[in-house]
Amino acid sequence: MQDKVIIVGAGIGGLAAALSLLKRGIDVEIHEQAPELKEVGAGIQISSNGTRVLYALGLEDALKRVQVLPQRRVIRHWSSGETWNWFDLGAVTRQRYGTPHVMLHRGDLHGLLADAVKAIKPDAVKLNRRCSGVAFEGDHAEVRFEDGSGARAAYVIGADGIHSRVRAALFGADKPIFTGAVAWRGLVAMEKLPPHLQEMQGVNWLGPHGHVLHYPVRRGEIMNFISFVERDDWQVESWVTQGTKDELANDFRGWHADVHEMIARIETPYKWAMMVRGPMPQWSKGRVTLLGDACHPTLPFLGQGGVMAIEDGYIVAECLAKYFGDPAQAFARYEDIRRERTASVVRKSHENRRSAFSPALDDPNAVGVEVAREWQQERVRERMEWLYAYDATAVAV
Repeated sequence: MQDKVIIVGAGIGGLAAALSLLKRGIDVEIHEQAPELKEVGAGIQISSNGTRVLYALGLEDALKRVQVLPQRRVIRHWSSGETWNWFDLGAVTRQRYGTPHVMLHRGDLHGLLADAVKAIKPDAVKLNRRCSGVAFEGDHAEVRFEDGSGARAAYVIGADGIHSRVRAALFGADKPIFTGAVAWRGLVAMEKLPPHLQEMQGVNWLGPHGHVLHYPVRRGEIMNFISFVERDDWQVESWVTQGTKDELANDFRGWHADVHEMIARIETPYKWAMMVRGPMPQWSKGRVTLLGDACHPTLPFLGQGGVMAIEDGYIVAECLAKYFGDPAQAFARYEDIRRERTASVVRKSHENRRSAFSPALDDPNAVGVEVAREWQQERVRERMEWLYAYDATAVAV
């Protein structure tokens, strides 16, 4: 118990933290509330700052078996379909940042992280363990579960997502604020799409009251579809609530035929309300801390929610490895390193929500000006340099 860390939540952030700790020789136990170890069916983009961490954890070859290496991201106009090259990826990104930008099925990324953890400790993950509370005193922390059982370790990390039980136990219930937007997600088998929609690139459709993004995952076998629409009649914050294709199509009525071509072929659409939360002044108490969405949930307008959890996992492991005998120092250093960066991501994601729904996009004569101002490649590169060039593996702890 003295040398062990308990992680609550076996999602991408929790598994990244577990792998980082195990590779530093620190014993880990991961408690997951679900009855099986899997991730929701959705896509995830991992930019260079994220692949840099995954490569450092020894996952480069595993990624190659499931990833898509896109050549670019393009912008299309919501009604005319006019297309602009937005951002070069592929070899350009790898040359600039050292590691590539990859597109993945969340389940594939989750699976390779889980496999890497189990290769070091086969019984690391405990399923059906729903956290009901945490406590700490002296030289240990404890997690209590709804079935009445408990587990002790030197430290506890809450990696249990946006509805974190660990966060609630430490700091009380949060108060999310509805953004006025609803998100949709779905997957389409690539073979069901017409050839011109099967390209290995990310596509952002810009509209005045909505936004659509689609990109290939799982070696290009599946197209991941995500969309956002301004509406105020749905405020359930869940990734697993099913909607209907008719409702989704109605949210984007009047949009280009290519958008509706995809919607018609989605297997099952899911919808969720997009909420924001204020920044937390601290993430840790005693021998317990938080990572990822448990402490800095992020809107998906910067593509960094999962990447921030991966960076968090690597850094918190570094801090515990260096200051294992001093919880105050370990978690103070972790928060000092991560607070400003994650707060910037949360803030800029919220700012991007406004530009993604720009009213100027409704005016055909203003579209070119809007694209040049907000989405032109050089400007985007300048705005994103701080994000993609960051190296969590080189931070001094």
